[in-house]
Amino acid sequence: MSDPWDPADFKARVDGVLRDFLAEEAGHLVAVDEDLAPVAEQLRSAAGHGKRLRAAFCYWGWRAAGQPESDALVRAAASMELVHAAAIVHDDLIDDSPLRHGLPTAHVALEAVLVRDGRTGARTAARSLAMLVGDQLMVLAGRLFTTSGLPAAYLARARDLWAALARELIAGECLEILHTGGAPDTDTSLKVVRYKTAKYTVEHPLLIGGLLAGAAPALRDTYRAYGLPLGEAFQLRDDLLGLFGDPERTGKAALDDLRAHRPTALLAETWKAADASQRDWLRSLLGRADLDATQLRDVRHLMLELRAPQRIEQMIATRVERATRALDAAGTPPHARRALGDLARQATDRTH
Repeated sequence: MSDPWDPADFKARVDGVLRDFLAEEAGHLVAVDEDLAPVAEQLRSAAGHGKRLRAAFCYWGWRAAGQPESDALVRAAASMELVHAAAIVHDDLIDDSPLRHGLPTAHVALEAVLVRDGRTGARTAARSLAMLVGDQLMVLAGRLFTTSGLPAAYLARARDLWAALARELIAGECLEILHTGGAPDTDTSLKVVRYKTAKYTVEHPLLIGGLLAGAAPALRDTYRAYGLPLGEAFQLRDDLLGLFGDPERTGKAALDDLRAHRPTALLAETWKAADASQRDWLRSLLGRADLDATQLRDVRHLMLELRAPQRIEQMIATRVERATRALDAAGTPPHARRALGDLARQATDRTH
């Protein structure tokens, strides 16, 4: 079977679906009342960035099961990106992050509009509006999926997994909140990684694509064996980039994780290797809102001294190897194996 996969073309198709769909929904919002224009703008721009990895995994869950190219499937796959957009708005709100993709996050942008308009209580109102934008994006993800044009019988196959995706994403976010500020622990951090990001980034999109396509149980087992470790590797790379990446490329503030005292595996590995005096020093910094570039440099130096980033790199490599080895299972078509191998590298060998 020839391989028609063109990643740039696929991304452009998904971008087009999302742009048109969100523009239409934003228009409906403004039609209710013109005062909703700032909220509509956040909705319109919510999915304006991204590599479209989640949509790509859904697409290949479909194609690897023997189904042909399909515009309806691309629309269904694009809905995975709206799940991500919703998670980002909520995550940035919970963490009070100022930047995403180098631009103000939804709650920060909305606050600027309200301040400009002379609104009292602008910060509280903006945070409430951003929460509702995130909620609406999750609703719209379901709507794009169910109106994709795929037969109702196909969509019904994925109904339970769609519910599991939402449930486990929320569970992961809740776990991160509950463990934020607590004693760093690698096992806890990896559980947060698994439920907050890994599953909805790779495993669930792949499985949803496979279920839509009527994939055999053995192939779905391959998707799980590939998807979960790769999703974990993706987030571990994200945590490394969050602290050691160039903010000009990552588009995020490098101090966010330290200021929020988030339960990252990188911090947990640092803590595990630190002696009592180093732990005392870390404890004096974590969770402080006034951390500056000098303290960031010192934390980076300690992490490197204790070889925590190297251990995270090893965790990433081990998981990528496990994922790509899973593709050798019988029943994975060669063109799908190549595409999924390329996607594994794209998801984990990146600088932003």
